[in-house]
Amino acid sequence: MTQPYQQQLKIRTGVYVFLKETINPVVLYFDNPQGAFEELKQAMKSATPVLVDKQANGPVKRLCVISNQIRGLALQDEQYQ
Repeated sequence: MTQPYQQQLKIRTGVYVFLKETINPVVLYFDNPQGAFEELKQAMKSATPVLVDKQANGPVKRLCVISNQIRGLALQDEQYQ
């Protein structure tokens, strides 16, 4: 009897940054996505606009944006091989 094929799927968490004047979000991958999410959330909540400059690990290597241009944030788990 043959054994069923089992895929070894890994899970990574993406930080989705929704910007004003854009339709699609920017997806960023970090070693500590929860920490990056909290930093971006604090910048988004600040009363005065601040420059947000984040180094990421994925296809998008760096994000540099003014905090008042961030419309929303999300965390999403993704499977990959």
